[in-house]
Amino acid sequence: MAKIKVVEKMPGNHIQYEVKGKKIIFGDDELSVNLASRERDFEVSLDICIDSENGVVIGTGGRAQKYAAQIIIPARRYDVIEDGVDENGESREVPIPIDFDVTLCTIILWEV
Repeated sequence: MAKIKVVEKMPGNHIQYEVKGKKIIFGDDELSVNLASRERDFEVSLDICIDSENGVVIGTGGRAQKYAAQIIIPARRYDVIEDGVDENGESREVPIPIDFDVTLCTIILWEV
């Protein structure tokens, strides 16, 4: 099982979750989020809430009632490689994305 950084913002009972590969699954398979698909060139924060029917939802709008967790996905990382020369004879550098690493993500847990 993959590891993710965990911060318990509040003591007590927390939402159940499991990290499998690049995904995080909440509750009894109620909500599954592919974290790699949410990675961007900037940090991404996902709010996980409990709704009015005790379901798990992403976001604080709509029927969300209680804040349960926040997932922080760091900005995409890049390696830079040389790829020939440009029209001025200068070395051309090309950014190549580094594979997503779930261990760099953080989940912050609130009491539910």
